[in-house]
Parts: sequence; structure tokens; C-alpha cells
Amino acid sequence: MNDDAAEYPRALEAYLCKKNDGHLVRIVGPAFEQVCGWAARGIPINVAMRGIDRYFERYYAKGPRRRPVRIEFCEADVLDVFDEWRRAVGISTWDKASALSADESSAPRKDSLPAHLERVVARLTALRGGEDRSLDETLEAIVRELDTARAGAKALRGAAREALLERLRALDETLLAAVRERTDSGGLRALEQEADTELAPFRDRMSADAYAESRRACVDRLLRERARLPVIALEL
Repeated sequence: MNDDAAEYPRALEAYLCKKNDGHLVRIVGPAFEQVCGWAARGIPINVAMRGIDRYFERYYAKGPRRRPVRIEFCEADVLDVFDEWRRAVGISTWDKASALSADESSAPRKDSLPAHLERVVARLTALRGGEDRSLDETLEAIVRELDTARAGAKALRGAAREALLERLRALDETLLAAVRERTDSGGLRALEQEADTELAPFRDRMSADAYAESRRACVDRLLRERARLPVIALEL
């Protein structure tokens, strides 16, 4: 294996060590092959790290940790996060089912519309209490509208429900646009370079138009992560 290919498992080994409070769990043998398989599928390393983070969040939620986490335990979350990333940036060539055989009952359930609105309002309200107050006006207007919408969301059906879902998509775009306007050109260029790195394994398979669309979506996702924005649109 060349140095570039070996760097991927080494970087994840170091990241896992950090997440395990300095306890080193080597990525060797079958675990090494598993992680190399992630790299071969084109899973960006920061996406794999977010999958590891997701496993640790669940692990901590169960109470005090009893033993260091091994990388093998994180695979389902890594593949889930990659699947979400892939859909967000418009890449549809990866078949999750062929990569992981898992119990469907263990898959996270989608929020109901009222629960989704409640979660988004809570996240946006927390953002308004942060140090950066540049989005306060936009956040206040969105929170006010969502607060009104969630009061009757449970009873919505048919066209009325679809109209609300469309409005959520529009509000999501409004919030992202506000963040983009407040990001300097140097910051945007850095995000575009990061997007290019994430998409590099797939670029040769994509047309110029498809790549440009995926790159824009990837930059939007990175903007959202940097600003800690919730997704207002509800994915069905």
C-alpha cells in the first residue's frame, strides 16, 4: 500500500485515539481492511470522522463508558453519514445496501412534522443566544413563523401539508443565503476547496453540470456545519 492510501486509516486511528481520551486502539487486520474499504468507496475522511462522532454521541448517551471504542463499531454510523452526505451533494452511484448488511429496525426513524418543527425551533433559538448576533433578525423571523406553523402541523393533510413542506424548503434556502452573504470571499474559497477535496473521488464519473451542482450543494452543507444550522426542510 502506498503512503497516500495508508494515510486514511492512520488519520482515523489518530482521530479514534483522541475520541477515546488518548487510549490507542490500533486499526490493524480486518479493521484495517474495513477502513481501507471506506477509502476505496470514496468516503471523505471528514465524513468518516462525523460518523465516528455520531457513534460516540450514542455511546455517551447510554451512560459512563466502560471500554475504548473500536473502529469496527462505528461502521454503521460512518455509512449512514456518508449516505446523508451523498444525497445532500447529489451523488447517487453508491449502493449502501451492498456495503453493509444491517437490521432495518436499527435505522433511525424520521421525525414527524411537529417533532421536526419543535427540534428546529429549539436549535434556532439556541443560535440566537450565541455570540454571533449578525443573524438575529433572520433567525427571529424564521422562529416566529415556525412557531406559528407547528401549532397546527399535526392536523395538516394533502395540499396544505405539501405547502408547508415547500415553505420549509424556502426558509432553509433563506437562512443559508443569509449565512453565505455574511461569509467573506476567503472563507468561501476555503469551503470550495474543501468541497473539491470531498468530491474528488467522484469527479471523473460526473458531467461538468452535475459536478457544479454537487459542488454548490457541498459548499452549502459546509456552510451549514460551520454555522451550526439545523436543516429546516423536512426530508421524507
